[in-house]
Amino acid sequence: MITVVGNLKGGSGKSTVTFNLAVWLADRGQNVLTYDLDPQCTLSDVLQVRQEENYTPAIRVHNRYNHRPQEPNDSPTEVLIDVGASNMAAMKKAIALADRVVVPVAPSQADLWSTQRFLYMVGGISKDKPPQVVMFVNRADTHSAIRESDQTEAALRALPAVHVLSARLCQRTAYRRSFSEGLAVFELEPHGKAAQEFEVFAHQLYDIS
Repeated sequence: MITVVGNLKGGSGKSTVTFNLAVWLADRGQNVLTYDLDPQCTLSDVLQVRQEENYTPAIRVHNRYNHRPQEPNDSPTEVLIDVGASNMAAMKKAIALADRVVVPVAPSQADLWSTQRFLYMVGGISKDKPPQVVMFVNRADTHSAIRESDQTEAALRALPAVHVLSARLCQRTAYRRSFSEGLAVFELEPHGKAAQEFEVFAHQLYDIS
């Protein structure tokens, strides 16, 4: 399956989500290939840290600076593409190839406006079978008295032709700490809240035990 993790809005957490999903899938025996199509190459940076630290499983990444051909008879079971609006041409090409587009949405009005424009763009890309669009609230509030995350999820559910996950990823320091060390959140803190919520999120995306 080809999954694009994208949005027009910068800072939505695309690279963090892509990285954690790649490690989670590889941990479950999937042959994972990632593409970093963002000029900032944040996904490539964290995977380089992971390689330098010799963490396993290793995750392969292709980017604009690294065009290594795939090995013969290499057929990845899961392809993850991290792309943002700073490379619009690549984003449109990736969406045209995708089976699914996963859209992380931060709880703010600006992110909702951007997400609506992104959904319109995805719908305008010519394709025989349009990709499934999956949205979820990312960097959600952790305080129960703050209602922005609930309001954002309700607004997403009102959009046409999208699937909205009930799982949320919260604004937690564990994501930043683990990312800087080249580790997934469930590797850094296996029993932490971030690991638990990511497990729920990943299982809602993939039917893998």
